[in-house]
Amino acid sequence: MEIKQLIVPPETSNIRLDYFLAQTLVETFSRTKIKQLIEEGKVQLNRKPVKPHTRILPGDEISIDYQQEPQDLTRAESIPIDVVYEDEDIIVINKPAGMVVHPGCGNPKGTLVNALLHYTQSLSSVGDAVRPGIVHRLDKDTSGLLVIAKNDTAHRLLADQFKHHKIDRRYWALVKGVVQHDEMRASDPLGRSLMNRKKVVVRADGGKPSVTNVRVLKRFDQATLVEARPETGRTHQIRVHLRTLGYPVLGDTVYGVSSSLIQRQALHAKELGFMHPRTKEKMFFSSDLPQDMEAALKQLKD
Repeated sequence: MEIKQLIVPPETSNIRLDYFLAQTLVETFSRTKIKQLIEEGKVQLNRKPVKPHTRILPGDEISIDYQQEPQDLTRAESIPIDVVYEDEDIIVINKPAGMVVHPGCGNPKGTLVNALLHYTQSLSSVGDAVRPGIVHRLDKDTSGLLVIAKNDTAHRLLADQFKHHKIDRRYWALVKGVVQHDEMRASDPLGRSLMNRKKVVVRADGGKPSVTNVRVLKRFDQATLVEARPETGRTHQIRVHLRTLGYPVLGDTVYGVSSSLIQRQALHAKELGFMHPRTKEKMFFSSDLPQDMEAALKQLKD
């Protein structure tokens, strides 16, 4: 982690913190990144957490705790990608399990972004420079559908749909145990663990509202195939909510249970629906289950 410290100069007075940082650190952080750092509590004013609109005064001390991004993250790489649909505004990708969506510490290359940069010259520039075109994400070991923005207008309009929960996302998951109810709903608030920032936990105090609807597709002797439809888009939401319901995802070594049936979390983003940013037409896409999940289901049937 890196810590950047600033002292508000005498000529600066009574302006918003986020505006001051955006002007002062224009070469270091985007406006989106600054807002994200503030909301995550990684920006402190006089050793106290603040909000983006907080006003600053000369002599105030600002500290920023952030992860240094690796260098040369946005190199184009010739990596095959499964393009389900494409037009002048969007690309719909079927991401394989094992592929990280965008570069970051520990994953400087081999990501979907590296593949997209080789595939097309048209990607939105909204947000961080290491995430061109990326409107939403899937975990590394979750397979399935993603929509990519090819220009800034498309990005903003798609992001707005995600923000207001207007995206139709349906995931298929193979979970441990025989689910008794045909339908379930998890609404536990979720947030980062205070002990391990990489993990997400149920947090009654400080957690963000999170809702996942679950429907049984097929029951087996010791497992169940379910459809999960998240109303919100929290990190690791489906995996954590399924665990709290008592049915952890098979193959998920972080929140679920290891399994001889599959070597990664048995979670696939199977269906994706949204309004096209230009035509306003309702679009809907569906993808087949990947081979490893099909093989796991076959073994259960046998």
